[in-house]
Amino acid sequence: MVIKVFVATSSGSTAIKKKQQEVVGFLEANKIDFQQMDIAGDEDNRKWMRENVPGEKKPQNGIPLPPQIFNEERYCGDFESFFSAKEENIIYSFLGLAPPPGTKETEKSETTEEKSDATEEKSEATEDKSDSKDEKSDATNETEAHTEAKEGEEAPEEAQSDQAPPEAQQEGEEEHAATGEEEEEKQGEGEEKEEVEEQEES
Repeated sequence: MVIKVFVATSSGSTAIKKKQQEVVGFLEANKIDFQQMDIAGDEDNRKWMRENVPGEKKPQNGIPLPPQIFNEERYCGDFESFFSAKEENIIYSFLGLAPPPGTKETEKSETTEEKSDATEEKSEATEDKSDSKDEKSDATNETEAHTEAKEGEEAPEEAQSDQAPPEAQQEGEEEHAATGEEEEEKQGEGEEKEEVEEQEES
């Protein structure tokens, strides 16, 4: 990809000349390959530049002024756009080029990527924390269920314990009845014995 800078070498405007020199000087200083396209001496260059500059970038009279910057056929911007990109250290993005290692733009890009990675790690840590809470909640539910089951097992034992006294009471009544029968038998034997003795005396 080749950067094309459209300039007017024979322009009578000092302001235009100054802007053209600033763009060309910056590209040369940063060893960025480019082609200088003169619109003053080449009608084809002038026509191509006017046709390919977007409408919103053209002045009211419809004739864009140099310098105009392109990457092959893709429009990059005019001097104002170039100047803003240079001030923000995003000139390579502006030109559609990959920034070389060690430049401020590369460092800025790496910082953005590191920040993005840190955000992703933070998000993963939050998800892990959430999963831990869910596991803790499941463990709590299992403990409660186990406790309820244990209480349910103890309930029948308590019911059996409550039913035990009537059985014991019944056994006690049976023993009492048996004791009463024995006493009646003894009393009967005593009466019979007294009758026998009375008969002998008579």
